[in-house]
Amino acid sequence: MPSDTPTPTASQAPSPDDMQYCTFRLGELTLGVDVLSVQEVIRHEMMTKVPLAPTQVKGLVNLRGQIITALDLREQLGLPMEGDLRAHVVIRDEDEASSLLVDEVGDVVSPNESDYEPIPSAVPERVRNVVTGAYKLDGRLLLVLDTHRVLSEVPNAVSGRAR
Repeated sequence: MPSDTPTPTASQAPSPDDMQYCTFRLGELTLGVDVLSVQEVIRHEMMTKVPLAPTQVKGLVNLRGQIITALDLREQLGLPMEGDLRAHVVIRDEDEASSLLVDEVGDVVSPNESDYEPIPSAVPERVRNVVTGAYKLDGRLLLVLDTHRVLSEVPNAVSGRAR
């Protein structure tokens, strides 16, 4: 029996009110990625170092038979290289998975559209290059990370080609 409710199509983008972000801390920054791009979040796993890999590539992780490149974004974002990163946010971009090494994983948040603002000019340029906007949340600024842009700037550690 046909339904009177239209079925959403893949081409319909979610409204800003429907957006959810997986949040994490990297240095002093609070970043978020669209939950639809997150495959999973895991505690720090053993990594295999890759000789002659770009400095952002900290190693490869075997995640249940899937080999994933683990990336430390601190250098790319111009952040201090202090301390060990303790968690992986595994993201999917097209058909590839990569891990973003982070200090701490936060909550999944659904910010209000009224809290959205353009990227403040006080945010360093290297960070501005890979974020699409910001939300004011509980006295902190959530920067929305463009994972495709981040990954396109890191050469692929396995094949040696640029993404």
